Amino acid sequence: MTHYRRRYVPGGTYFFTVRLQDQNSDLLTARIDLLRNATRLCMKRWPFEIAGAVILPSKLHMIWTLPPDDAAFSKRWRLIKSTFSRHVPAPDHVAPSHSKRGEKGIWQRRFWEHVIRDEQDFDLHMHVIASAPVHAGLVKRPGEWPYSSLQHRKMGLDPSPLKTIGPVPLVRGQKAAAIAS
Repeated sequence: MTHYRRRYVPGGTYFFTVRLQDQNSDLLTARIDLLRNATRLCMKRWPFEIAGAVILPSKLHMIWTLPPDDAAFSKRWRLIKSTFSRHVPAPDHVAPSHSKRGEKGIWQRRFWEHVIRDEQDFDLHMHVIASAPVHAGLVKRPGEWPYSSLQHRKMGLDPSPLKTIGPVPLVRGQKAAAIAS
């Protein structure tokens, strides 16, 4: 059995990427209500906070903060994935390795997690969430994607372009502030 090296930080904040087995599927957006309900059920059993999330057709990104003295994010993902899988039909083709274990073959077995280290790291991963639909070619601007928690925040998702007429000089102190204004 493979043992994955994971960093468990009780009460930590994590960034996750979770994917479907079929990267061409649109199951997550087609069954968004089921995914939301599976997540709510998990949150009732094992609480956590979602700081940001984006659901793409075949993958999702989320930032969670776990309760103090709790680092069991794997059991939470197991519950979300299994609840979702129970309520959707199996795909036409299921890999033998999944069939042998009694799996439907909807999700990739693993997920990617990253412990958020500081505010700058948090901001970077919130940017990943905001820009994911654009990078996937689904929309031209992040604010156009309906399956993002950032829709519910009063954030500048589509900031106006910077208005500069030339390169900003690398001068420190009050001179730089005067030049920039």
